[in-house]
Amino acid sequence: MKKIDVLGVKIAHITNAEALEISKGLLNSEGVSKIFTPNPEIIMAAQEDTELKEILNSADLCTADGIGVVYASKILGEPLPERVAGFDLACSLLEHISHTGDGVFLFGAKPGVAEIAKAKLESKYPGIKVSGTRNGYFKDEDCHEIVEEINNSGAKLLLVCLGVPKQEKWIDKYKDSLKVSLCMGVGGTLDVLAGTAKRAPEVFIKLNLEWAYRFMKQPNRIISRGKALPQFLIKVINSKGEKK
Repeated sequence: MKKIDVLGVKIAHITNAEALEISKGLLNSEGVSKIFTPNPEIIMAAQEDTELKEILNSADLCTADGIGVVYASKILGEPLPERVAGFDLACSLLEHISHTGDGVFLFGAKPGVAEIAKAKLESKYPGIKVSGTRNGYFKDEDCHEIVEEINNSGAKLLLVCLGVPKQEKWIDKYKDSLKVSLCMGVGGTLDVLAGTAKRAPEVFIKLNLEWAYRFMKQPNRIISRGKALPQFLIKVINSKGEKK
């Protein structure tokens, strides 16, 4: 699999269709595989957090969740074919396992959200097997119990929605104790599935303007996130110059 180096984070050079096929393969492979989907903010966080960068690069699949990462690849002269968002990939996998009988465990979000997401998934994908749910509010001493709960559920797919970098570090720490086949760190996916948070309308997504919709819905994020993308792209441009 070809990978693009974006500020030290290796991003897979693949399409959404290819990502789904690879993910299906990981579901049926030996051991526990990891999928992460970094956006510019996560890649920037990894510049200061070397542990996070190492974890991202240890993934079996690391895709470009944000359009900013796609822009960065073009600046670097190695354009990615398209954005591969974690939410989209997770939904494609959920639809897939609704036909295979494999179970999914939903881990994260506020109390009650995973249960609502479970009900919504069972309505949307008849035949899907949601093996278990667990909210994202816990103490370190609860983790072994959570791992045991996940393992006892018999799930093959684990969606971990704890936010960055907590979800990546949790997956990496407990990977060897888990009996699932595939772990995905997918942030706010459970909130969107449950309907407690809304994703941008399809037209915004197709035009790669999902970030603009989020800004309109949450104006307080404009300043922090509005600065992040330019800083990210400037750092990418500088890194290209350093490589020459």
